[in-house]
Amino acid sequence: MKEVQTQVREWGRSLGVVIPKDAAIEEHIKPGDTIKLLILKKSNPLKRTFNSFKFKKSTKEMLEEADMESWDE
Repeated sequence: MKEVQTQVREWGRSLGVVIPKDAAIEEHIKPGDTIKLLILKKSNPLKRTFNSFKFKKSTKEMLEEADMESWDE
């Protein structure tokens, strides 16, 4: 599996993406092959979910607490 970033382009009445040649060679992709795409926009949908949580402690406090709990006494 190879991760690449590319732009969506208009092709007639459709949208398409171009697989960079080096990625196609590395993954042995040839014309006519069937591939599966995982589509993630730059704006991460998980951010919307996790930004909705409200915690009593700050992130810094939670990380410090986790650090203290991870040390063997």
